[in-house]
Parts: sequence; C-alpha cells; structure tokens
Amino acid sequence: MPNDTNFLDIVLLGKEYRVACPPEQHAALRKAAAYVDAKMRGIAEKTKSNFAERIAVMAALNIAHEHLGLDQEAPEQHQKIESEIDLDMNALRGRIFCMEAELDAFLQSG
Repeated sequence: MPNDTNFLDIVLLGKEYRVACPPEQHAALRKAAAYVDAKMRGIAEKTKSNFAERIAVMAALNIAHEHLGLDQEAPEQHQKIESEIDLDMNALRGRIFCMEAELDAFLQSG
C-alpha cells in the first residue's frame, strides 16, 4: 500500500472513508469533511431520512447552491472568507475532483 501519510480517514454521517490526500492538505480536507458531515447530519435530522445516498445528494446540492451564491459576491469577499477559515479553495476543488473520480470508479465497480 502506498504511504499512509498520503491518505486521510474521514467520517461522514458515522461512516469512515479513506481518501487520497497529500499531507499538506490534511487540515483543509478535515475542515471540508466536518462541514459536509454537519450538512449531512442537519439534513438527516430535518428529513428524518436514514438513506445515506439521498442525504449525501441533498447535502451536495445545498453546498453547491451555497457555493454558487458565493460566486455572485465580490472576489474580495471570497478572499476574506477563505482567509478567515484558512481554506485554500483551489486545493479544496482539487480534492473534491479527486473524491468524485474515486466515487465514480467505486460506483462503477459495484
């Protein structure tokens, strides 16, 4: 197995996932995972749903909606938000792209 430091175990809605992640991006991915987990838990509580796939899709839609809403704001506001939470959006987008590819590969194999 490749170097374990290039992977990070995260928990979303009580389920653990191991994702490829360079060590310098661990903190940003942990923050992103905590944010996604909170969104998923909120949706699960509101909808009383226990279907993880449905909850994940709804959380993804909510996060995308928030993100697209941010695109309407001034770029200075984006930079302020990113610096306040110490988040590198380009790195986060890269991680999301990799996670989507891994998820697609997993779903196609099953």
